[in-house]
Amino acid sequence: MKAEVLTQWTSEDSAELYGIWNWGAGYFDISKKGTVVVNPHKTNHEIEIDLLDVINDLQRKKFSMPVLLRFADILSSQIYQLNTSFSKAIKEADYKGSYRAVYPIKVNQKQLVIQDILEFGRAFHHGLEAGSKAELIAAIGNIKDPDAPIICNGYKDEEFIDLALHGLRMGLQTFIVLEMPSELPLVIERAKRLGVRPRLGVRAKLSSRAGGLWDASGGDRSKFGLDVSQIVDMVDSLRHAEMLDCLKLLHYHLGSQVSDIRKIRTALQEACRFYVDLVREGASMGIINVGGGLAVDYDGSHTNFACSRNYTMQEYAADVVEIVMNMANEASIPHPTIVSESGRATVAHHSVLVFNILHVRRFEPHNVPKKLPRGTNEMLNNLMEVANGLTPRNAQEAYHDAVYYRDEIRSMFRHGNISIRQRAMAEDIFWHIIRKICNFGLKRKYVPDEMTGLDSAIADVYYGNFSLFQSLPDSWAVDQLFPVMPIHRLNEVPTRQAVIADITCDSDGIIDKFTDLHDVRNTLPLHELNNQEYYLAAFLVGAYQETLGDMHNLLGNINVLHVRVNNKGKVEYVREVPGDSVEEVLSYVEYNPKKLLKHVRKIATRAVKAGKITIKQKQRILKAFNIGMSGYTYFEK
Repeated sequence: MKAEVLTQWTSEDSAELYGIWNWGAGYFDISKKGTVVVNPHKTNHEIEIDLLDVINDLQRKKFSMPVLLRFADILSSQIYQLNTSFSKAIKEADYKGSYRAVYPIKVNQKQLVIQDILEFGRAFHHGLEAGSKAELIAAIGNIKDPDAPIICNGYKDEEFIDLALHGLRMGLQTFIVLEMPSELPLVIERAKRLGVRPRLGVRAKLSSRAGGLWDASGGDRSKFGLDVSQIVDMVDSLRHAEMLDCLKLLHYHLGSQVSDIRKIRTALQEACRFYVDLVREGASMGIINVGGGLAVDYDGSHTNFACSRNYTMQEYAADVVEIVMNMANEASIPHPTIVSESGRATVAHHSVLVFNILHVRRFEPHNVPKKLPRGTNEMLNNLMEVANGLTPRNAQEAYHDAVYYRDEIRSMFRHGNISIRQRAMAEDIFWHIIRKICNFGLKRKYVPDEMTGLDSAIADVYYGNFSLFQSLPDSWAVDQLFPVMPIHRLNEVPTRQAVIADITCDSDGIIDKFTDLHDVRNTLPLHELNNQEYYLAAFLVGAYQETLGDMHNLLGNINVLHVRVNNKGKVEYVREVPGDSVEEVLSYVEYNPKKLLKHVRKIATRAVKAGKITIKQKQRILKAFNIGMSGYTYFEK
């Protein structure tokens, strides 16, 4: 579908169209030559990384698309902003406690990401949150700062608890957060057996809820946490075991991507009541863990829409500090250390998925004649009259008539009453009507329900060299919106309206909802393909997407490039991580690649004996299978 053509187009027009100044958070911009650039330090525009230059470098190195670019300096900037936001709020409020940031490993478990977080966060004693034995071992094996907390959440068996207690014995700040009533007796038993006084926390199950895509994380029916009665029982059990002084932390989790600051304030007020009463019960306490929820503004609208947030990071920090301080002052208890588990807001911005477009299926119905030949079926003539009489005023009525006649003609074709050529002409006329309606009928303020989505029905399909299920699983699973746009040709007007399909054979492998400042777009403006590669990128994909992806159609992990800017402002490719080969992917799903090739060899040998192929053809076949086994699972040129 063609977009409205303008006589002049600049990079500023593209920035406005794709909203990069709104969701880019200062990290992403468009250069004067029409390419997307990365400003990894936000304010220092002397250091810019041109995404097209990076991709061209990779292509020269035979590094195939798609590729995930991780910008370590953006990660550093986000960690700095989070910690300094709380430092500023604490100073301005004259808060007597401190702040510790904790990164939940589950958000992105990749080794380089964890190492960067601990390196960049060392000055702030940035810690880790572990929700499994594997994550806890990764945390203990990577943390070098004895003042960095390790928060142990999730289900805990004897081995998990022992690992946490051993970490504490070695001088690490491990906190075992009780999530289930059954965990307490096991913790008490293991602590006594190992001779370690544990540092305990409790996750409170709040009645407050966040709303949005991850609303089930909070509320009375949430998966984890102790309700009020269970917390009281826990206090009594710890007192009986003479371990009430081990209870030092209150934790709650409202949910991921909490877009409304009022929900955050309400939940924290409720949590502070739990904290105050636990202090009054005689627990040592000293730490309140506000969990995750700090949202990312994916669409740049700065609203309480599910893919946005109506607050800044500084406002979030100030509100948290204010509420905790006021509740503590009211109860005349010391100001606790504030801990937050901000994972999404820490890592989302630093990863960019870049992929090339392989093919376009354009919506271009055949030209429709002004008159139909004599003898044409009556229904077809009626449909033609609708097309000729269409105006902006009668668009809705014309749409209803067109759908009726189109359906009647399809029924007649099924019963053999019209020919395939007449059916084809009817389809062309129908889509000609729909295209005209989209050109003028949908520009009105009110669009009838049955006519919404017509623009996407006639949109082009741009086929991208990636798998939605592997690289953007939240887009498929929970309708998460990610900013998507071309990374070049941004000085040219985009003349097509499109949706983006991946290379899987699943009809769900399509992006047909896009970020927009005022609403959700059903199509994305893109450029006509020319003889050059055309690259698109999905931004803010650093949280969850790498770890939740699956191997739909056996499309494996993609190539990854870890990028840093050195002290001299030069871009360095710290590490290139090759994506999965076909052989590796097959082994993941329990195939034996050697046995598969052996079987192919048998078939080829049998074919030679039967005279179906020659020995040279057999050799070429086996070579092709061997090359295929070692190749990238995505489209290669």
